[in-house]
Amino acid sequence: MVRYGNCPRSPLNAEHVIQSTGQARNPSGVRTDGGGSDRGCGALPLPCAYDSGVVLFLVRRNTPLSADEAWRRLTVWERHAEVVPLTRVRVVTLPPRGAGTVFVARTGVGPVAFDDRMEVVVWRPPHHGAPGLCRLVKRGRPVVGWAEIEVRPEPGGGAQVVWREELGVRGLPRVFDPLLERAGRWMFGRAVKGLLTRP
Repeated sequence: MVRYGNCPRSPLNAEHVIQSTGQARNPSGVRTDGGGSDRGCGALPLPCAYDSGVVLFLVRRNTPLSADEAWRRLTVWERHAEVVPLTRVRVVTLPPRGAGTVFVARTGVGPVAFDDRMEVVVWRPPHHGAPGLCRLVKRGRPVVGWAEIEVRPEPGGGAQVVWREELGVRGLPRVFDPLLERAGRWMFGRAVKGLLTRP
């Protein structure tokens, strides 16, 4: 069930991936995020408003890397081009990197390509055993939505990575939502694995 207002959705876990097709909407069509580490609208009270249906998915991976090293590998944005096919990544803001960093991922070949412009709105690296959280908001067209990268230290060593993403493509009919959800989960699962295994 999806409830609007402060937009809490059922908690996500590795076995429970929610696909949001926008079946219920509030009169304004605007949703705001509720709390909770695995809630579908994100872990922080940030706005998320869309003019079309979106899909929501979660990827979870365990790694023997320390939380600090896993965080580093996942948040060097140019590295994402190494694991996402036909994609180039360009950071358009100056260092240091953190909240306010903007980068553009361009996917495609020649004229058949699109830009996915993203801004880091939350930057909280792992610290003294506390999990790290990075939240990205998509600022361009045609791709809309947000992503969260959470890195959780494991008690026995290593870390767990949780990637949450709410993804929409403007103008794409909702009949394609199941395909978009499967493709997104496959692509970002592959990307997380690739980033974690590359030094």
